[in-house]
This record gives sequence, structure tokens and C-alpha cells, in this order.
Amino acid sequence: MADLHDPPLPWSTRLWFAFACFFRVLFDPQFAARAWQAREAAALPPAERAEPRQLERARAAGAPPAAEAAESVVAPAPTPAAAPAPAPAAAPGVSSALQLLSLLQREGRLVDFLEQDIASFGDADVGVAARMVHEGCRKALRSHAKLAPVRREEEGVQVTLEAGYSPSEVKLIGNVSGSAPYRGVLRHRGWRADELSLPTPVAGHDASIIAPAEVEL
Repeated sequence: MADLHDPPLPWSTRLWFAFACFFRVLFDPQFAARAWQAREAAALPPAERAEPRQLERARAAGAPPAAEAAESVVAPAPTPAAAPAPAPAAAPGVSSALQLLSLLQREGRLVDFLEQDIASFGDADVGVAARMVHEGCRKALRSHAKLAPVRREEEGVQVTLEAGYSPSEVKLIGNVSGSAPYRGVLRHRGWRADELSLPTPVAGHDASIIAPAEVEL
């Protein structure tokens, strides 16, 4: 699993990877489940992530884990009953994501553009197509979502992250060491969805149909 010391991916690679994961999560339930489990595991401390794997290897080898071996020699002192484990988070529904993808396809032909093999196209042709896709998708996004930058500072300025900052809002890249406060350069302001308003599906609507086939008579 990647850690804070891994070199950051370039913007173009992250953009391609984000699109690839987006569609894979939508249409591959098993991949989506594995991605969700990885997301949950990433939120655990390193010791808690490693412990289950160590226990599995010990049991597979036929030897009791260290904790069980110590327990057989010295009886531990009684401990208070542990609080019940929280229920696992439910996997997110895909209907809203499919609906938003349908809007991006309808207004900007996003799926057509991504599924088109553009390797043989010239840069000028790709540029014209990208401009049309950008215009339509931007219209759809701004019509149904209200976005705001996570950080208000201009990109390229020096910022300070005090102790207690939210890792979900700010991702540390580069040479990360020590503890907060961190001082660095803001490379990307991030985006936050303040509001999302999608049309109410009509009865019998199949959300998996991103765009219906068209037959001209």
C-alpha cells in the first residue's frame, strides 16, 4: 500500500487514473467492493492493518499467535467488556453516479469521447473535440452541482497546516516527515461539492442506461 513517502503522481496520470477507476467502480461490483475495503483499511492505524495478516499467517502455519500463546501460560487480568463494534459502512449506491454520468454524456458526449480511439487523430482534431466536450460537461456540472475550492488561497503560495488539520481535505505530497504544523506550497486548491441537485428519476427508469441508442427513421 502506498505511504506518505511515495513520489506523487503527475497531474495527467492522476486524471487518467481517476477516469479509469470511476468507470471501473460503476460497472465492476467486485472491483468496487475491493476499492471500498481498501478505503476502509487505509483509515486504520498501521498496527491495526498489520495485525490481521500476522494472525492469518500464524494460524496457517499451525502455530498459535503470540497473544494466544501468552494467554495459555498466564491468565490475563479481567478487562472491561469491549464496546460493540460499529456496523460496517454500507457500500455507496451507484444510481446518483450513473445519473450524473448520463448528464455529462447528454450535454458533453463524455462517454463517446472517452470510448473513441483518438490515437490516430491529429492534435488539432483532438483539441476541437476536447473543447466541445469541455463546454458541454461544464454546462452539465454547473447546472446540477455547486462546487467550491477546499482552500481559498491562490495556488503557488506558502501555506501552514496546523495540528488537527483534516487529511480528507488536504493531502500532503513531496518530502513528508515530522508532525504538524507543516509549511509548504499549495499546488492544488482541491474541490468540495457544496450542493448536488439531480433530476428525480421517473418510474421505470433504468439508471444503467447512460445514453439510449438512436435510430433515425
